[in-house]
Formats: sequence, C-alpha cells, structure tokens
Amino acid sequence: QVQLVESGGGLVQTGGSLRLSCAASGRTFSSYAMGWFRQAPGKEREFVAAISQSGASASAADSVKGRFTISRDNAKNTVYLQMNSLKSEDTAIYYCAAGAYGISRDAAAYAYWGQGTQVTVSS
Repeated sequence: QVQLVESGGGLVQTGGSLRLSCAASGRTFSSYAMGWFRQAPGKEREFVAAISQSGASASAADSVKGRFTISRDNAKNTVYLQMNSLKSEDTAIYYCAAGAYGISRDAAAYAYWGQGTQVTVSS
C-alpha cells in the first residue's frame, strides 16, 4: 500500500515555472515506477511524464517535452515534476501515481494515486 500526497501547485503566469512534489508513504517507494498525469476541465486524464524505479529512465508526453522534467529522490520517497515555460493549456489538476511495473503512459498501469494539485496558468 502506498499513499501519495502532491504539493506545489498554484497560480502562475504564462512563461513561469512551478515544481510539483509528490511524497509517498511506506518503505517500498523505490520499487514503484512513478507517473504524473493531468486532467483539465471537461477533458480526459492524460499522461504527462513517468520515471522508472531507479530513476535511470524517463518518458514525457510530446506536449511537455523540453519544458517539463520528472525526477525522483528515493531517499526522500519523493517524485518531482519541474515545469518551465508554462502555457495556458497546462492548466489542470496534476496527479502523481505509483505502479509496480515499468514506465507506462497508460493510467491503468498505476495502482495508487494522489488527490491531485491544481495548476493554473494565466495569460
């Protein structure tokens, strides 16, 4: 069982930056691949980025590639999402998720989810 708590969301202007954090409970954090997903109003949840258990491999959606970076610190049981050059279309609730398999863009591969943190980008 893993409990996830996101933080770091907020209101930022276009072109600004935010860093999201997701703190995990338990001593098995390093055995889970971690992902970030987002859901905008009226839209389906979509993949943002994912990172392998060791942190050696990562993947990002084309829409955020070059602007967002996922990383993790297994000693701190925390995964991060550094978001730069934010655009209005990045406005959404951002969720972190933990999965026992490798990196996946499929939300169904992740068994545990946080409650989400709101990111609002104003123009």
